[in-house]
Amino acid sequence: MATCALCRRVPRLSYLQGLKRYFTEAQHLSGKPEDETNEHEEKNGADQHQETSLQDGYRLYYSPSLYHCSVQNSSASRNKSDNDEHQLCLSTPTASSWQQSSRYSVNFSRHFSCTKNTLLDFAFNKDSEPEMPAVSAHLRKDTPPEVKVDTRAFLKCRSEYASTSLDLAQRPHPIQCDEAFSILQKVVYLKASMKPSDVSQFLAELSRLHPDKVPLVRNDQRFTMLLRYSVEQLHHFSDLQLLQVLQSFVWLDMPSAHSVLGLYEAELSCRAKQMSLHQMLLAADMWRCIGRQVPQFLEKLYDSVHLCLGQIGVSELVQLVYIIGESRKCPAHLIHSIEQLLMRHLNQLHPEEVGTVCLGLFKCQTPISTDAVTHIVDKAHYLLKEMSDFAIVNVMKYLRFSYLFHREWMEAVAEEFPHRVNSMAVQGLMHVSLTCSALHYRNDNILSAVADRVPSLVPHCRIKDSCKLLWAFGTLGFIPVQSSNFYSSLTESLRQNKNAFQRYPEHLLTGLLGLAFVSQFPEDLIALALSPEFVNLAMKTTQMELKKDLFTLDGAVALELPHWTGPRLSFEMKQEVTDMLWRFAQSDVCQKPEVQEAESALQSLLGGEEFVCKRMILPHTRSIDLEVHLDSAGQPTPVYPASHKSTLSTENSSSKVIADQGWGKEYMGVNITEELLEQLIHTKKTTEPLTLSSTVKPPSLQRVEPDEGRRLFDTGLHLTSEIIESLTKPRIQNSAPQDSKGIVKLAIQVTNRNHYCYQSQQLLGFHAMKRRHLNLAGYTVVELNYQEWFPLLRRSRSEKLAYLHCKVFNTLKY
Repeated sequence: MATCALCRRVPRLSYLQGLKRYFTEAQHLSGKPEDETNEHEEKNGADQHQETSLQDGYRLYYSPSLYHCSVQNSSASRNKSDNDEHQLCLSTPTASSWQQSSRYSVNFSRHFSCTKNTLLDFAFNKDSEPEMPAVSAHLRKDTPPEVKVDTRAFLKCRSEYASTSLDLAQRPHPIQCDEAFSILQKVVYLKASMKPSDVSQFLAELSRLHPDKVPLVRNDQRFTMLLRYSVEQLHHFSDLQLLQVLQSFVWLDMPSAHSVLGLYEAELSCRAKQMSLHQMLLAADMWRCIGRQVPQFLEKLYDSVHLCLGQIGVSELVQLVYIIGESRKCPAHLIHSIEQLLMRHLNQLHPEEVGTVCLGLFKCQTPISTDAVTHIVDKAHYLLKEMSDFAIVNVMKYLRFSYLFHREWMEAVAEEFPHRVNSMAVQGLMHVSLTCSALHYRNDNILSAVADRVPSLVPHCRIKDSCKLLWAFGTLGFIPVQSSNFYSSLTESLRQNKNAFQRYPEHLLTGLLGLAFVSQFPEDLIALALSPEFVNLAMKTTQMELKKDLFTLDGAVALELPHWTGPRLSFEMKQEVTDMLWRFAQSDVCQKPEVQEAESALQSLLGGEEFVCKRMILPHTRSIDLEVHLDSAGQPTPVYPASHKSTLSTENSSSKVIADQGWGKEYMGVNITEELLEQLIHTKKTTEPLTLSSTVKPPSLQRVEPDEGRRLFDTGLHLTSEIIESLTKPRIQNSAPQDSKGIVKLAIQVTNRNHYCYQSQQLLGFHAMKRRHLNLAGYTVVELNYQEWFPLLRRSRSEKLAYLHCKVFNTLKY
């Protein structure tokens, strides 16, 4: 909200022009429904305020409706944003060594979250809510939470917090209404003769009124006069009196957008240099209780931190991180100092303080070093049994933001979580599930406990809770066995809250994609998501890019719902997104060495560039594949579509491949000779035939665990009779699916461990969906598994060719 700092003092209240008109309008507005007058009080709404010019250069902004707000704008409702998820996705998130950004998927930032999936870059959070058509009043009223969470429980850990924060549980002893009106009458009597001490004392006395009676005072014209007199005395308040008035505003439930508060922020900012660190932290905490963003004052606070680093103890540090988190921004120059202070005081932190630190860093999206995060989670692991459910969830949130997999913590949570699940709110369950999906950690203990608990909590689910739970479970490909109504109950909650998607279209796409991962397609919701009206609405959401999500959903519908007659995306939009994804793929994914090596080796094996096409076979899956075609005899055939032929001939005329290059008359590529076999197995030439035992049939290729990948070929490739037969006789036996021309189409994928759940061969939901879609499109998927292919990158060309030959032609057999 725009404010104007005062330079001179108004000598008399009578100079307030238009005050009489305000009183008249206020009387007319007093009977207005609360939902109509208080919808946007928590936002910066200076454009809706009336402006009154004052003599001597004052300019005050005030909105009549702000004096008639309901009791709903209470300290309890202000704390609502403590649980809000403001997850901004940084362009370079701190990542652990075990999980790096995917090398094979086409990524574009949509700024939704630090629930950001580094593999797919589906994001579902934003830094601010876009301005969307208003939702009806009954939808704006959230269902009361079934579990009350004390978001400021850390203040009870130490008595030192009393000097840096306001305990909302210690409300002043109440007074009666008669006493309050008596004080207001004194305001009329004293008028401009009031001293600063009188003003601060009157406000402090009025703040003791019972919360239910506070609106009566705020709506009184005499209270408005008192506020104006407080502005007159603003420069004459002592620091303590100024803080006392600010505390009174907390108890009086002052609307956060009230114009008078802007003047108090300006005054406190001017005095920042003369205030102590404790006073500034206390003021910042009271601004937080009021629910007002005060960037000007916080900037002064952050600047003062550097001047008194030696004075910052545990309570000051935790309170500072809490304030930073609630402001949703941490100055870059402060991050290193905070990390140092955290490491210095880490051993002294109590369980709830660890949770508060994690929540603060999460909310302000502040990355610290991987070592520092690890130490913090080590401390949390040590205190796990003593931590509240809220604190545990906060640690999980910061792990999700940091993309750090802490095995000991996750295993301990998997053991502890089922015992706590029945006491947790649905938001906590959502965040735990979302962290598991972000870290690709599929744990049946955690997921089954959530699935059992959620159906009973559906009435308490916000729309984003339902959608993100669907996303998390879909990403992990988890279908509960015991709780068969998990997906159906959440899907039904989406239907019951359809109108909410007019304001938050991204949530609908999040939920539907999560369902699509596990091959569930609620057709009525899909029709809504692909309708022209919803698509146009999603395109107006400037905070994130939703085109790719719409494109992915549309592609999934085309393949998995062949009977679909509902709305689809326009050809122009699909082409636009395809071109965007392909441009990125060419500049990034296609340049990865493991992909280039696979492409080059396949070209050598099959006879040239004409037989290998590196492209996005299914653009809606946002990733590339190496496409290879084999005819009915099992021989390679040119694969490039017409669009690629012109590109190749333009870029490199020498890329035209003659049929007998490398393959000879039979397109055999590499000639598998006894000399080559001898080189591969590192043995002397022998005339004895290699036979296969009739009793023991070894696997065609030995697979090792991830930590043994470096030793895969240290002793040479183990060639069995089955492999040799495949190398020398690539003929189709019980062939793979063929098209009408008898062509077998292979989609060769170079996978990464980010395609799988942690320490598992379970594909993540998106990649499992892609495999289904390739099969539905008539392709046979050939996987160059990272555990097999990555170690081969350091081996000889012959070993790579033998491996690829085995992979390509073994897929033609059952």
